[in-house]
Amino acid sequence: MRRLRLAIDASRATLARRTGTENYARQLIRALIALRPPHDLTLYFRDAPPPGLFPESESVVYRVIPARRAWTHTRFAWEIARSRPDVTFVPAHTLPFVFPGPAVVTVHDLGYRFFPEAHPLKERLYLDLTTRYSAHRATLILADSAATRQDLIGQYGIPSDKIRVVYPGVEGLTRADEGQIAAVRAKYGLPDRYLLFLGTLQPRKNIRRLAEAFATYVAESGDPDLGLVLAGKAGWLLDVDRDILPHLPEPIRRRVFTPGYIADPDVAALYSGAVGLTFPSLYEGFGFPVLEAMRCGTPVLCAETSSLPELAGSAALQVDPASVAAIAAGIGALVGLTPQARAERVAAGYAQAARFTWEGAARDCLSALEAAARP
Repeated sequence: MRRLRLAIDASRATLARRTGTENYARQLIRALIALRPPHDLTLYFRDAPPPGLFPESESVVYRVIPARRAWTHTRFAWEIARSRPDVTFVPAHTLPFVFPGPAVVTVHDLGYRFFPEAHPLKERLYLDLTTRYSAHRATLILADSAATRQDLIGQYGIPSDKIRVVYPGVEGLTRADEGQIAAVRAKYGLPDRYLLFLGTLQPRKNIRRLAEAFATYVAESGDPDLGLVLAGKAGWLLDVDRDILPHLPEPIRRRVFTPGYIADPDVAALYSGAVGLTFPSLYEGFGFPVLEAMRCGTPVLCAETSSLPELAGSAALQVDPASVAAIAAGIGALVGLTPQARAERVAAGYAQAARFTWEGAARDCLSALEAAARP
């Protein structure tokens, strides 16, 4: 294989408060560099990266090209046109509208196609336009899951041989000790026993049904002190205090906690201290919290739809996310696990999560970049 010049959009990797997409960009680029491939990598940033963001390498060059608006379609596109790399890689949906040469793009999900009401109109139209264009323009597409691959084929008519399933890694989290768990519980004002949801708080995460199912479970079981923690930054079209809490019985409202965005150092302890993760999302291209919780030894309840079954395997309890009664029954099963059954779930979770590594993702990504560069 000849030595290639690879241009990589690293603009999302510098964000301090990262969601799944930003974390994907940061971790995958780190892993690519760590492979020490026989190629030259140029990383393009909108904002200056902090020291130590990526491993040191003589084959990696940083280019900071600030722009307030339309960075991808203006400054980044101009740099690609000027430098003419062998392959351009964008790890987040959106390729520039005009640029030369082969390209690889990651498409994480097409949730806006299946749940349009869960996105503001402007955002939905932009996502549809840019993702459709990028999928057709790209030489190869990386899909986070087989579910997303099928969505690209069904929704946009993309040829199947143009799409490679490259599962992201889920590493860097391990079970926290009791002291760490207690400290995080105190920091965020959480109860001793709680179910956890972690993710951006938006409609397609199914937060309303989860809260209603929690209320149903408490009413039917008489559980005296279990709480529900809805952790994560607020997304669009959902305000928990306005849209969910007023519709719950007063005693239940006092058991629902919304600590907001969770700092990276606190995430493992938050997972580790939970009775279980409850993740009945309506649609996920790749549900990071499911595997992150498993890495922390926490049993999982998730939806039986989109990518979640292929990620969770038999390690998680799976329910119909459209049914409050089914979610409530799942909560009952999760909370009611015997010590032996819980230990079995935890062991199965560790084994399942171990299948997803950033090194593996980087090797698959590098293979796609090299394939895209071939004449």
